[in-house]
Amino acid sequence: MNTRVVTAHIPNELAEQIDLLAERLDRPKGWIVKQALISWVELEAKRHQLTLEGLADVDAGRLVDHASIDAWAKNLDQSE
Repeated sequence: MNTRVVTAHIPNELAEQIDLLAERLDRPKGWIVKQALISWVELEAKRHQLTLEGLADVDAGRLVDHASIDAWAKNLDQSE
């Protein structure tokens, strides 16, 4: 697998947290950062996909009007 170095300036507090995690997990700091980036990129890809799906629903007219949502929300308070 080809790799490349990416440099980023991060707050000292975050760097210290990475140092602590690396020590606790007995892993290199680079491994901690790589895992965090993998998770974040996957999450952002999922958010993007859900946004596209939501926009497709709007384009197709699959909507719920505000009054229906408001009535549903008010019904939640009554169920307790």
